[in-house]
Parts: sequence; structure tokens; C-alpha cells
Amino acid sequence: MATDDASAPELTADGHHVVIDGRRWRATDPSIPDGFRQELVDELMAARRAVKASEGDARRRVQDAKTALGERGAPWWEDRAGDAFDERIAAAIRALVRHRGESSICPSDVARTVGGESWRALMADVRRVAADLADQDEIIVTQKREPVRIREARGPVRIIRGPRI
Repeated sequence: MATDDASAPELTADGHHVVIDGRRWRATDPSIPDGFRQELVDELMAARRAVKASEGDARRRVQDAKTALGERGAPWWEDRAGDAFDERIAAAIRALVRHRGESSICPSDVARTVGGESWRALMADVRRVAADLADQDEIIVTQKREPVRIREARGPVRIIRGPRI
């Protein structure tokens, strides 16, 4: 199935893969809102430049960005449950906080990125995965700019990079 845009790669009939030079590659999840998709693509490109520069965490950054985009890990068109989907949530958190640098992200940014139109139903999962990442010092959860334990926090929280990311 060809696309209308001549510069866009050819998609398979089901839309799950792109075809480039005769090879099939998993397509990016089309339910990711454009702004978040662009942030993840920007992080992916920065990570690829880091691979070329032989930076230590570069390959993990590429993995996180591609998983958050839905190009790796559990297929985005399948059931959004279980450990495989939790890994996509974790990858999206890590990729977005890396991309934003000193700025924070909202858990709803992650839910919108991985959840499409049903993102609200994923908020508890995002908070649960964020709690696990906070336990590993990969992120810091804040409320009113002060660190909090997300499992105990009530109301809106923000997420920033932790010391181990």
C-alpha cells in the first residue's frame, strides 16, 4: 500500500510496517500525538549521534526512543497490558525526560504518548511504572518542585531526570 506523500515510505496493507529497500520495519505507533512523536524522534536522532560519538549510554537511549515510538518491544497494535507494555511506558518516561533535559514531564505526557485516545485509563499504570523508576533513581518525582514518593503523593506530580539516567 503506497502513501499519498511521495517522500513517505511505503506501508504494508495493515499499516503495521514500513517497507524500505524491500525490507519490512515496524512502523511508528500512529496514535502518538505529533508533538510527543517529534520529541521522541528528536531524542532518537540525538541518541544515534551519541552512538556515532561512542557515548556510554547511547545504545540504551536508542532502545528507549524506539521502544517509546512503538518500533521495538511489544507491537503497538496488540493488547496494551503486561510487562511488555510496562517497558514501553518506562522507555517513554526515560526518553521524554532525557529529551527535555532540565524541564519536567507530566505523567499524562507519557500516557498520551503510549495510550492514544484511551490515555486516561493508563494513568495508574504510568504512576506505577514511574514509582519503580524512582526506586531505581532513574527519575525523581516532584510536587511543587519538591521530591515526593509517587506512591504516597496525591494530586498532580511532575517527573525529572534522576541521577542514574
